[in-house]
Order: sequence, then structure tokens, then C-alpha cells
Amino acid sequence: MTSGGDAPGMNAAIRAVVRTAIYHDLHVYGIMNGFEGLIKGNMHRLEKGDVANIIQRGGTMLKTARSAQFLTSEGRQLAYESIQSNEIDGLIIIGGNGSLRGALDFTEEFQLPIIGLPGTIDNDLYGTDFSIGFDTAINTAVDAIDKIRDTADSHNRLFFVEVMGRESGYIALFTGIGSGAGNVIIPEVESSVDNLIHYLQLAAKRDKLFSVIVVAEGSKLGNASELARIVSEKLPYTETKVTVIGHLQRGGSPTCFDRVLSSRLGYAAVEGLLQGIHTKMAGIINDKIFFTPFQDAISKKKEINPELMKLVNILAL
Repeated sequence: MTSGGDAPGMNAAIRAVVRTAIYHDLHVYGIMNGFEGLIKGNMHRLEKGDVANIIQRGGTMLKTARSAQFLTSEGRQLAYESIQSNEIDGLIIIGGNGSLRGALDFTEEFQLPIIGLPGTIDNDLYGTDFSIGFDTAINTAVDAIDKIRDTADSHNRLFFVEVMGRESGYIALFTGIGSGAGNVIIPEVESSVDNLIHYLQLAAKRDKLFSVIVVAEGSKLGNASELARIVSEKLPYTETKVTVIGHLQRGGSPTCFDRVLSSRLGYAAVEGLLQGIHTKMAGIINDKIFFTPFQDAISKKKEINPELMKLVNILAL
């Protein structure tokens, strides 16, 4: 099942799970609409042909939805009864922090073998270098900023571009480096409006006539619109514009990297269950498969590499 926000590559993971399970002579069922579908018993058996021609599609063929009912013990009881009636022996849940938290509660109550896959563009789960959908999201954002730079250059403007990521700055950081942004504002690194103003003043002294500032939506300094307003007040000679890329980052055909990552993780999830591994998230660290306990995956902080922030500052000189 897929749960929470959709992420490009989820279909590739579904495909890998189904075909690996069938390779091992297992019956595999797709649960529609996440935990809500699990509660209602909305599931059907999947065969090889059902996952043909989906590896290149964004979104999720199993759909996804939030479920307030699953947050209650009564809702989880209904979900477990649905699992029993359909003779399900284990679950593979593809989703983000909230999905794995729900999986942890569920397996602790009913001791059902569950493996999670990190399906979130935010790349904020501990226990994997990259999550499913992250690479596609940053490529989408970079492509958008490449286009924004054209008009920023033509009109000598300062653009504040806001990207997704909730409280994680990974999308902003990688997008900023990849797009040649002048500065990156992320929640993990302390900064100030004064520092931003200082950077812009230095840029003006060296006749840098335009710039792009990438802002993570969880920035503690404020969102892109707020920062643009403050800068306009302090530097009235600067013409500022704001672009919020938004949900464009969640859609689109997954990159090759995301397709390969999703395929490896889907395969690993099935193999893990067969080896007796459960209550863990499958991830890739240094190009090797690792299984991280749910509790660690959702509670431990995934640190930003300080060298990458240093790189942003050096390349913006």
C-alpha cells in the first residue's frame, strides 16, 4: 500500500514488490487508498500484468489518502480484522514519516510483520541517503529555476523561489546547488535577515544585477513572500519577485535514479519479509541496503551535510 503524500517512483516500487513476490510464489494484494482502504478491506490481488507499463508513471496506481480513523484504536482494530479476513501475512507500506508512524503503532498492537519504504519527496527520513521521489522533485525544481533565471537576468530582478520539504531543507539545498542559486534558506541552518541583506549588498557591489534565492517552505525566517517583502523594505532599489513551485514537485514521470532506487527498495522489502525482518524501513546508505527500525527512522534527525552549505556560499561568490 501507498500512504501519505504521493511521490514519483511509488509505482516503480509497487511493480518491484509485485514481481519479486510472484517470483517467490507469493500472493500479493494491492490495498487501495492507504490506511483508509485497509480499514474498508479495499484490496485486490495483483499479477505481473497489473503492474506492466507503470514504471514511468508518477503518482501511485494504488492511490493514497489520509485516514483519521486509523489514528484511533478502533480504526486499527478494523484494519486488523480486514487483514485477517483476507489472510494477509505481512505488509509493505510505502510512505513518509506519518505512514511509518502508523505502521509502528499497528505492528506494536497486532504483531503483524511490516516493512516500510521511504516514499517522500522531502528526503527527511533517517536511515536512507535518498527517499523515493526526492530526485525527481529536485530535478523538477531545478528545471523551473532554470526558466526563472532567464527572466531574472532579462529584467535584473531578485527572485525568491519557494520549494517544498516541510521542515526539511534537502530539496532547497540540492535545488540551490543544482540551479546555481545565489543563496539558500533552510530550517536546519541558523541564519538571519541581516545576513541575507549583507549578501545582497555584496552582490550589488560587484555589479551582480540579478539573483535567485531558494527558500525551503519550513524556513524559520519566513516564507518566500515574507522575505521578499522585508528585502523590498530594506533595499528599495531592488525589484523582487516571488515564485512558489508547489505541487509541481510531487508530480511527473520519475527520473531514472528514482526508478532504480524504488525498484531496489521494493525488491529488498519482499526479501526482507521472507528473511523474517519486520518493523523496519528499507533504505539505501552508501549504495547498500539497510533496514532501520521504524522508531529510529521517524524520530532520529537526518542531518544536513555542512559541506553542502559551505559549497552554496563559495559558489555564490
